[in-house]
Amino acid sequence: MKATEVIDDLRRRFPNEPEYLQAVEEVVTSIEDVYNEHPEFERYNLIERLCLPDRIISFRVSWVDDKGQVHNNMGYRIQHNNAIGPYKGGIRFHASVNQSILKFLAFEQTFKNSLTTLPMGGGKGGSDFSPKGKSDMEVMRFCQAFMTELYRHIGPDEDVPAGDIGVGGREIGYLYGQYKRIRNCYEGVLTGKGMSYGGSLIRPEATGYGAVYYLQEVLKHENDTIEGKRLAISGYGNVGWGIMKKAAELGAKVTYFAGPDGYIHDPDGVTGEKLDYILEMRAKDPMHCKPYADKYGVEFVAGEKCWGVKDVDVYMPAATQNDVRMESAEKIAASGVKYYIEVANMPTTNDALNFLRGQKHMVVAPSKAVNAGGVGVSGLEMSQNSERLSWTAEEVDAQLHKMMKNIHKVSAEAAEEYGLGYDLVAGANIAGFKKVAEAMYEQGVF
Repeated sequence: MKATEVIDDLRRRFPNEPEYLQAVEEVVTSIEDVYNEHPEFERYNLIERLCLPDRIISFRVSWVDDKGQVHNNMGYRIQHNNAIGPYKGGIRFHASVNQSILKFLAFEQTFKNSLTTLPMGGGKGGSDFSPKGKSDMEVMRFCQAFMTELYRHIGPDEDVPAGDIGVGGREIGYLYGQYKRIRNCYEGVLTGKGMSYGGSLIRPEATGYGAVYYLQEVLKHENDTIEGKRLAISGYGNVGWGIMKKAAELGAKVTYFAGPDGYIHDPDGVTGEKLDYILEMRAKDPMHCKPYADKYGVEFVAGEKCWGVKDVDVYMPAATQNDVRMESAEKIAASGVKYYIEVANMPTTNDALNFLRGQKHMVVAPSKAVNAGGVGVSGLEMSQNSERLSWTAEEVDAQLHKMMKNIHKVSAEAAEEYGLGYDLVAGANIAGFKKVAEAMYEQGVF
């Protein structure tokens, strides 16, 4: 297998899907040598089968607003790969949603889920519907219409969706209610559910918590500690808030965070009552961060991201894909910061990521490993549902911490095994790929 040939063929077949092509290129270039150690993989054309989704489901979603007007959106579910378990991945409701974005997310999810060691395949879904500005009744009617089509394709042993951007506890509740109404059964088919009907403690914070636990392992590898570390992040939804909260618990602090309107610099860090205010602030529309500066008398820089500031120790992009491009990457490298920890799905363009990986003074960690704690706890929610049990927050947190330590360990070991040093990006790709590839090979061509 030649990575360039695989990528060129996909570019020819899917020329209008840049996010999907970007995700595939980043992985395939990392695993080329590993793949070629296994001629049996090539006989089964395993690389092409791994890059292409098992199936793509698309459908129209018609719903009625509060004024009686009918609206139509597109709905999707990408079931990418179920070699190691039922499809698992979030549902995203956002105006930017299209097939390319969901294919990249489902592709990434396959390797991320593999790294958790839990029996979960990769999938993703969503719609170009945005809940922003909609009433609760409008959101409910949309979710019910969406699930009326989706229910045919999901199930606890088939495909278990979760939340994502635009799909929080409210939306999951409406989706689950409609699934239960149609199927007339009570089963753990969605994760991110409310605690009153089968949800797991610390699920909203899990991705952020896991990212900080992963950071801890990176710091330990570098004979460093998290105490006193200053973090700069983008985004302050569930993921960013989880980072803020866990960092404060462990003696670090988020001193910079960015939103759609600019960024905040709080030298004292987001701790204590400020964490509660973040929850209030992000619930408003528009979701701007300037009110934080007004309330606490700290610096606000309008229309800018905090990439390149010098008085931080760790950068953690935690918003959305391709948030950090080459211009920002050059500023980050010039700042002298040592740790660049991706949290959002594919937050760095490939050229920017390769540039940062080439900086000798920097350690770069990939999102598919760093943010796996969210889906990891979703997997734990599935286990609790199957057992008809509810674990304590301490039990879930302990399992999450153990999972993130292992993800870092297997990534570092894979990179070392192939003579790549402490290349966590390549290591995560290799470790995630090997498990999925072996399962696919052993199950034959299907």
